[in-house]
Amino acid sequence: MDRNVVIVGAGPGGLASAMLAARMGCKVTVLERAGQVGGRTSTLETDGFRFDRGPTFFLYPDILRSIFEACGRSLDDEVELTRLDPNYRLVFEGGGQVDSTCHVERLKEQIATISPEDAAHVDAYMADNKVKLDRFRPILETPFLRHRDFFKLPLLELLPLMRPWATVDRDLKRFFNDERIRLAFSFQSKYLGMSPFRCPSLFTILAYMEYEFGVFHPTGGCGAVSEAMARVAREMGVEIALEEPVEEILLDGRRASGVRTNRRQLDCDALIVNADFAQAMHTLVPDGARTRWTDRKLARKKYSCSTFMLYLGLEGECPGLAHHTIFLADGYAEHLKDIDTRFELTQNPSFYVQNPCVTDSTMAPPGCTALYVLVPVPHMHDSIDWSVEQPGFRRQTLHQLEEHLGIENIESRIRVEHVCTPADWAADLNIYRGATFSMAHSLDQMLSLRPRNRFEDLDGVYLTGGGTHPGSGLPTIFQSAKIATDLLAEDLGIADSESYPAAVMPEALQKTG
Repeated sequence: MDRNVVIVGAGPGGLASAMLAARMGCKVTVLERAGQVGGRTSTLETDGFRFDRGPTFFLYPDILRSIFEACGRSLDDEVELTRLDPNYRLVFEGGGQVDSTCHVERLKEQIATISPEDAAHVDAYMADNKVKLDRFRPILETPFLRHRDFFKLPLLELLPLMRPWATVDRDLKRFFNDERIRLAFSFQSKYLGMSPFRCPSLFTILAYMEYEFGVFHPTGGCGAVSEAMARVAREMGVEIALEEPVEEILLDGRRASGVRTNRRQLDCDALIVNADFAQAMHTLVPDGARTRWTDRKLARKKYSCSTFMLYLGLEGECPGLAHHTIFLADGYAEHLKDIDTRFELTQNPSFYVQNPCVTDSTMAPPGCTALYVLVPVPHMHDSIDWSVEQPGFRRQTLHQLEEHLGIENIESRIRVEHVCTPADWAADLNIYRGATFSMAHSLDQMLSLRPRNRFEDLDGVYLTGGGTHPGSGLPTIFQSAKIATDLLAEDLGIADSESYPAAVMPEALQKTG
């Protein structure tokens, strides 16, 4: 007998879950409020310009590759992935520049131009984080469904390696003295929406994964990966209904029995929620039906930063601008306090720019440039009124692009422009407080202290996405889909819940130097 599985949200976690549930023989329906798949990993298209809405690169594709393999398909047949070299360019306002590369000897040469002493410690950093990732990976692949899971022997044995008393920046001081070099190995904590001065030291593995396994650009942008997943899911029999928001989760006591959308009512044997967790709880489940995750408790949780976005279609090219550029302003630590604790807009923020046209001609019309500009800012807070602040912050950002990256006459060259503030993230993509990276990844909001993949407040409900275990970022979101669908198969007694193929990188994608 077919099991009916309904999935709320067609983001990466929802699409991966749909593929896996269909592979198990379930009848799967995905309900998406937007007119396209992908959620934050979707594409903005205007007049021949393509912009990734959120993630702009693909890290550690092994996990998604294994999901495709489990479904009898090949990720590499569906999506063209280009490994970048360098991964990105780091520009320091205080002086110096590093073209980050996976070739360790070349990386050390780059670092030596700023700090020869720190260059000598790159090998030690790599070795330390290889052990950390190898040892911690099984934890990221395991569901944490109860508090006592914290006290299992494998996790307790890892505590000295995880150094839970340290932050990312403090842990990196064991290897690097120059603040700029530590930033080169720690700004990645922003992928989690956190400051390296507050983020747990475990996450030094993020930079290691980039250097060890590479950074990839999918042709057409990361939104093309979402589109490929949707295409495969549909070919497997999944119904993906667009512009059909779920308005209510239907309950039979504690059990989710179905959903009501703007068009129909669907019964289900299992429900997977891929929507932004905090927002979904507020809008889809009555507060009285929740115990651990009440509105009051959600309001007291810590949330990530947000982002101010400019998507700019420019006339002409931007000579010398790398595929990925991170500008790190002086006073980085103080600026992060503005974001995380003071909830203020800083006057000279750090920012990130993607110029994908140097790698992928599909992203803009001939002779033009599609720029993606991201400035970390506080999530929505009473201290900032974006309807007032947006015009000035936009002017400031354009000025910084000209002053620090040398992009000339940028205002007069704009043919296409989209602006996204925290208020827009909240309104347009239904993200709680506009916190684009969901709940913060502090120690008190990780593992079983995060929303669990088998949702504890309702029966028959499973969670996937950045707001649940293991956390935000595409690799961990795909891992959350594997965990959630395995739990679903176990609970429904589905026999076809065999292990997934090992995630082995093809030789052509292996690290080469």
